[in-house]
Amino acid sequence: MRPEAPERGRRGWSLKLGATVLDAAHVRFAVWAPRAETVEVRLLLTGGRDRVLPLRRSGEFFAADCEGAGSGSDYFLRLNGRRDLPDPLSRYQPHGIHGPSRVIDPAAFGWRDHGWRGLPLEDYVIYELHVGLFSPEGTFDGATCRLDYLQEELGVTAIELMPVAQFPGSRSWGYDGVHPYAPQNSYGGPEGLKRLVDACHRRGMAVVLDVVYNHLGPEGNYLAEFGPYFSERYRTPWGEAINYDWRGADEVRRYFIDNALYWITEYHLDCLRLDAVHGIFDNSARHILQDLASAVHEQASVLGRAVNVIAESDLNDVRLIDPPSRCGFGLDAQWNDDWHHSLHSTLTAERQGYYADFRGLAHLAHAINHGFVYEGQRSAFRGRRFGSSSRGHSPCKLIAFAQNHDQVGNRAEGERLSALVPFEALKLAAGLVLLGPNVPLLFMGEEYGETNPFLFFTSFLDEALGEAVREGRLAEFARFGWERVPDPQMPETYERSRPDWSRRLEGDHAKLLALYRRLIELRRRTPALAGCRGNVEATAMPEERLLMIDRARGEERCLILASFDDSPTTPHLPLPRGVWRCLLDTSWEEFGGRDRMWAHDSFRAEAEPVRLRFNPFALHVYARSQIRSQTPG
Repeated sequence: MRPEAPERGRRGWSLKLGATVLDAAHVRFAVWAPRAETVEVRLLLTGGRDRVLPLRRSGEFFAADCEGAGSGSDYFLRLNGRRDLPDPLSRYQPHGIHGPSRVIDPAAFGWRDHGWRGLPLEDYVIYELHVGLFSPEGTFDGATCRLDYLQEELGVTAIELMPVAQFPGSRSWGYDGVHPYAPQNSYGGPEGLKRLVDACHRRGMAVVLDVVYNHLGPEGNYLAEFGPYFSERYRTPWGEAINYDWRGADEVRRYFIDNALYWITEYHLDCLRLDAVHGIFDNSARHILQDLASAVHEQASVLGRAVNVIAESDLNDVRLIDPPSRCGFGLDAQWNDDWHHSLHSTLTAERQGYYADFRGLAHLAHAINHGFVYEGQRSAFRGRRFGSSSRGHSPCKLIAFAQNHDQVGNRAEGERLSALVPFEALKLAAGLVLLGPNVPLLFMGEEYGETNPFLFFTSFLDEALGEAVREGRLAEFARFGWERVPDPQMPETYERSRPDWSRRLEGDHAKLLALYRRLIELRRRTPALAGCRGNVEATAMPEERLLMIDRARGEERCLILASFDDSPTTPHLPLPRGVWRCLLDTSWEEFGGRDRMWAHDSFRAEAEPVRLRFNPFALHVYARSQIRSQTPG
């Protein structure tokens, strides 16, 4: 029988396994370990006076209440009298992946975010960051010190943390974590993460956490010694797949669903971003993603907060965001790689790898209008038909971005967009992301045009694993034609990826930051550009190398005109009738423009095409100042 933990407060849920603080002198230890004959708790007491306590077996579970243990106690679980391992539900690994687990009392933290109810997804402007690189300290507290910058100087409403579950060493993207319940010790552990979330909420900012439910890292991964956590039927590109649909899967499913509930309940998180769900394999009648989303939404209702679940997938599978009533999984949103690939290939003219599937402005307009570009037609890159249609879904169901950790860091040399396109094109990309109808996501440093790369880095303690990673990266990039691949294990690879925050105060970097701030302000204050509601129609004009986006909400209407030409142009454009007033031109001097003469403060559109002037890669935003045009005279 599965152990029951006492309910603490009106949370609707609590962890039943792991270490549960009962009072100041008692802790209940419980573990699912069908592969063990015996399980004991080894308490590490001061002065080397360790204490070993047997756990009582009940079916596949082992549990016991231990006197003399409390919050802060360190312990191992001893399997079969000889193997000391960290707890599979360890809340903290203060000494790293192989060390003892530490008892944490979730009720001990003094939260000050009372009254916080979360944000609707349409109000999210997401800023993705890597905790280790985001501040000089490389900690949760260091990130907290930069929140005023994110909110006041930039204007984002949500931060997204790359995975923080305990990983080997102190340098990692976080996708090789092996303790899903334990915030990284070198980042500041549980207390540091809670302080960061609390500080965000007190500023009115939401927090998204990237979680990995498709695999665990290879080093320090002890779950298989406890039970059948991994599948013998499937394999991911990153290692063993999780067992969601075979013998023992019920408890494995509960382990990861509980993990999601743990983050939103004990850490007050507002949103979970599920990494690479195309690596989650489940042939059950009811998919794990549907169960997880349902459990999160139910718990959010109990907590009285808005909590969202976002998927990352490269399958263009609309079932992720379809409601269960339409045989979907009921997730709130998913990343749209097609949006990124359309924009990136148009700006850079790159055609290697998956960029071979994307053909300029027509695909970009399609992504803005309908979401997925590949809706079932043949993909040359994949050599087969690919995708499903996201038409009919709210634009809030899709996340749009010009850069993110994957699209930058999975290039061999980690080049950001700032290293690939002219400065004016960076401004164009910013305008399309932030004024488009989808939920926008920015990547750390993008807002001021950071030029340092963001490379792939690891700090495996096992040298054989480090060598395997090196060889794997070389093989992965062979089909892209990229031969120079920095060594992920070298500390300098990590240091090269550190943003230089002083740049945001200088020259064009400061001008680009001013533009991002203005674009976010326009999105927030202009009804036709606010959030994901209203009508949107993007039109590609390939001959003029121009994209027009017509956005309307109620009586408000805005035009976004984006030139992809690298030279000045004066196209004649068929535009909606009315008097149009310029809200923003990326060519303005305050945004680093070189030639103010090209800007149009206003113009009148009638039946005939209007001649407008554009600087290279300029983006103009206009609002209609009267609903019906009038004939002069």
